[in-house]
Amino acid sequence: MIMYSPNMTMYYPTMLPQKMDKVLVLLNCFPSLHVPHHLPSSPPISSTSTSPPSPTRRALSLSIISLSTALFSIPVFSCPAASSATSITDFLDLPNSGGVKALDLRIGSGPVPDEGDQVAIHYYGRLAAKQGWRFDSTYDHKDSAGEPVPFVFTLGSGKVIAGIETAVRSMKVGGVRRVIIPPSQGYQNTTQEPIPPNIFDRQRLFTTIFNPTRLANGEGSTLGTLIFDIELVSLRNQ
Repeated sequence: MIMYSPNMTMYYPTMLPQKMDKVLVLLNCFPSLHVPHHLPSSPPISSTSTSPPSPTRRALSLSIISLSTALFSIPVFSCPAASSATSITDFLDLPNSGGVKALDLRIGSGPVPDEGDQVAIHYYGRLAAKQGWRFDSTYDHKDSAGEPVPFVFTLGSGKVIAGIETAVRSMKVGGVRRVIIPPSQGYQNTTQEPIPPNIFDRQRLFTTIFNPTRLANGEGSTLGTLIFDIELVSLRNQ
């Protein structure tokens, strides 16, 4: 754990998320791959500085640590065959996405949805600002028979956060994709879906993202960063 002191000079890794290519491999799916379970070492921390770092720099440092923790700790729905390991590389910027980054954990074999289609997804959502706290998962939403209920929405309806719609548009049915959604493509208000059904999770999520004090301190660019694992279960043409 990195302890923060006002007299420390903090060094900030610049490899996230563009340079995490060789670190953010599928740890659980490919145990034969030798992947470090920690970030590459940063320059040493100096305790001789007399000027404390600004709140914005400290927020950036903490958000990087939180995002790294979240990416390493998320379980995936299912692992692809070991033979497909060579096709899984880096997080890529999705075109015209506003900064959404994606890593395909499993390539689907079904059709790609069109605008206006009704799609059903399973997801596992985490908040980077809370060190990868899981705020919701469709696998916790059960029907009367105890089976998980997918989240269903119409693609292009605007009711769902933009980052999820962007991610789903280029997926094939059966695929699983991990996405890093920047605040601008995440929750813009408390009515956008998906909304955690648990009231305590919902309150914690929104009071973190829309915290006025932290927003005033310049943390708006990091508070709402989301990490989703999304499985495209099915679609229905409209």
